[in-house]
Amino acid sequence: MEGITRTDATAALKAALEKGSLSAVANLGRIDGFLGNPLVHIPLPESAQRAERLMRRVGMGHYADELVVTLNRAAEAAVPEAKALFVQSVKKMTVQDAKGILTGGETAGTDYFRRTTRTDLHRRFLPIVEKATARVQLAQKYDQYADKAVAVGMLNKEDADLDEYVTQKALDGLYLMVAEEEKKIRKDPVSAGSAIIRKVFGVLSSSR
Repeated sequence: MEGITRTDATAALKAALEKGSLSAVANLGRIDGFLGNPLVHIPLPESAQRAERLMRRVGMGHYADELVVTLNRAAEAAVPEAKALFVQSVKKMTVQDAKGILTGGETAGTDYFRRTTRTDLHRRFLPIVEKATARVQLAQKYDQYADKAVAVGMLNKEDADLDEYVTQKALDGLYLMVAEEEKKIRKDPVSAGSAIIRKVFGVLSSSR
C-alpha cells in the first residue's frame, strides 16, 4: 500500500467498521429488521421445530407463527442498544492489526471484529435481550407453545434457553450485516462517502 500511511490505514479501517456496524444496527434494529430479512430471520430453536411441524399439520400453525414473531421482535428491540458498544469496540482497535486487516479478505475487518469483541458484546447484549423478551412475555409464550405441542403429541418438552438463543442469533445477524457492509465498502469505496475510506480502499481496489 505505497503512499498510504499507518495513520491513514487505521483511520480508514475504523471509519469503515464504524460505518458498517452503525448501518447494520439501523437496518436490524427496527420493525421487521430481523423478521423481514431472510438473511437474519430467527426461526424457532431446533429443539422445537419437530413440534412446529406437527402443530402446522393439525391446524395450529398460528401458535408457532406468534412465537417466531416474538423471537424476532425481541432481537429487533435489543439491537439498537448495541450501537454504543460497536462504536466503543471500533475505537479500541490497535494500530498494529490495521494494515493486515485492510489487505486481508473481503470481510477481514468483520472477522477481526467478531473474534475480538464477541465475548464482551455477548455479556453486555444478553441482559438487553432478557429485558426485551420480558417485555413481550417470551418465556410465557414459549411455555404456552410447548404445552400445545405436548397436547398434540410432542411429549418430550425440551427446556430451551430462549434468551441465550435469541442473543446468539441476534449477534450472528449483526455480524453478518456488518460483513455485508464491509464487502460493499471494499467493492465501491467511492459510495462510502468518507474521504479517508475512499483514499485507502480506493488504492486497495485499484491494486487488485
